[in-house]
Amino acid sequence: MKLKMNQNSLFAMLLRSPWWVSAGVAAALFTAGRIVLPEQYGLYAFFAALPFLVIAVHVAWKQLRAPSQSTIATAVETLRAMSWGDFSAAVEAAYQGDGYTVTRLAGAGADFELEKGGRTTLVSCKRWKVARTGVEPLRELDAARAAREAHEALYIATGEVTENARSYAAEKRIQVLQDMDLMRLVRGKLPKS
Repeated sequence: MKLKMNQNSLFAMLLRSPWWVSAGVAAALFTAGRIVLPEQYGLYAFFAALPFLVIAVHVAWKQLRAPSQSTIATAVETLRAMSWGDFSAAVEAAYQGDGYTVTRLAGAGADFELEKGGRTTLVSCKRWKVARTGVEPLRELDAARAAREAHEALYIATGEVTENARSYAAEKRIQVLQDMDLMRLVRGKLPKS
């Protein structure tokens, strides 16, 4: 069973924040510990701050390795320029490479059915090129998920997703995959030019 961290926990919020936030919390905790604790227990202040220091180093490492905004924009433009055949083949190959069994669907609402570990995910990505996504394609995906009794739903887009669509996706627990996450998914699966 895979454990999942609560998205509202302190550690989850620090993992989403810049590295210096965790480093600041670690420094404040260490300083407070050194002030409050007697001299012989000063090492405890270090151990209290250590988890936050580890998070700061982890987040800094991730931020250093993250692609620049121009790299992401170039990758998104490359994806938008692809034909449906090339794009769908890249998405299919990416999920197969991650260990999913991928089935192409012909009906409305979803383009792929992913199966892994007894869990089913429907993926809608045929409208990846649209400049702006509203609620309607997400409603179709949610209806397809209900009809096929899938556990999860995923919508892939390279354009803007409206605030109403984001709210609907959050309400219906539909994951929206864009920009850097999409680039990471299809990295190495794009056709050679």
